[in-house]
Amino acid sequence: MERLSKDKIVRFLRQILFVAAIIFAASFLQFYWSMGHLSERMSSSCLECWFVEDAFYMSSITAVLLAIIFRFLNKIRSKIFIIVIQFLLLITIWSFWDYSVFVDRESSWSTYLFNEELYYVGTYSILPILILSFLSIFLINYKLFIKTK
Repeated sequence: MERLSKDKIVRFLRQILFVAAIIFAASFLQFYWSMGHLSERMSSSCLECWFVEDAFYMSSITAVLLAIIFRFLNKIRSKIFIIVIQFLLLITIWSFWDYSVFVDRESSWSTYLFNEELYYVGTYSILPILILSFLSIFLINYKLFIKTK
């Protein structure tokens, strides 16, 4: 009986780590792809912080948060609904982080209007977010895609 519970715990932790690793890697790539042109700019909130540090911390937070949420989403029966929620969560969180980076490293040093900030973030982020979110969701739900075919 105890062996069964240990196996379940190990399987649960493997799933969480697998999802977290995919989300971390995709998040880090997404930040560099969309906001990498701001990597040489100074942060207005932390003058000694490097872009790599910011990307690492944002990717780590995103990975832990979404890995836990994605795991609990698996309790929903509708697989399509799960995938849509996962996709929307990734897009929302990555857009928020990209906006934060843009404000921190670019618009806080200048006079951007809110609409202009949204426009620039959307322009730089739309392609990386869409491509990497589709890829991430596919890798996370690979078994689901194989079973349905």
